[in-house]
Amino acid sequence: MSIAVVVKKDNRVVIGADTLQSFDTNMAASDNLNESKLRRIGSAILASTGWGLYDNILDDYLKTKKSVRLSTKQEVFLFFKKLWPVLHEKYSFVNNQCDDSNSPFGELDSAFMIANKKRIFFVSSDMCVTEFQKYYAIGVGRDYAIGAMHVLYNQKKGAEEIARLAIEAAIANNVYCGGNIEIIKP
Repeated sequence: MSIAVVVKKDNRVVIGADTLQSFDTNMAASDNLNESKLRRIGSAILASTGWGLYDNILDDYLKTKKSVRLSTKQEVFLFFKKLWPVLHEKYSFVNNQCDDSNSPFGELDSAFMIANKKRIFFVSSDMCVTEFQKYYAIGVGRDYAIGAMHVLYNQKKGAEEIARLAIEAAIANNVYCGGNIEIIKP
């Protein structure tokens, strides 16, 4: 469980996340496990929430890629489109999950945020790519973080401060958010 946010303000984009790792109903103390939920892919930063196994899968998948571009909505979609069949061919333990039996689409069972120097992309669990202009958040603390960013955005605060305060709001109000706060500028 997690919180990850992206904020774009005054031509500056930052992406941040908490570091709490939970295992079912257990969690690891931040002085015992402090893993980043942010990973650099080319010139972009990707944050993921949901199944932690995606960190291992993405590390393995990306080691075979020479260059990955995540600068446009189309490039982000193509990255996940290429990943989808590999998930099922190379990682046989990945299911084609979907909560809705009437849905024609598969389910990643995780969500992703991608930030580059100028743009913010959200990749939903059904691989729909959406571009946001100001901010967005994913994870179990998303509602608190989005509310905080909505209130803070038009105040005299920079992108990094807004991101930090939004993550703090999620940590303060959701038991599955916590640990340290990491914020990166792509």
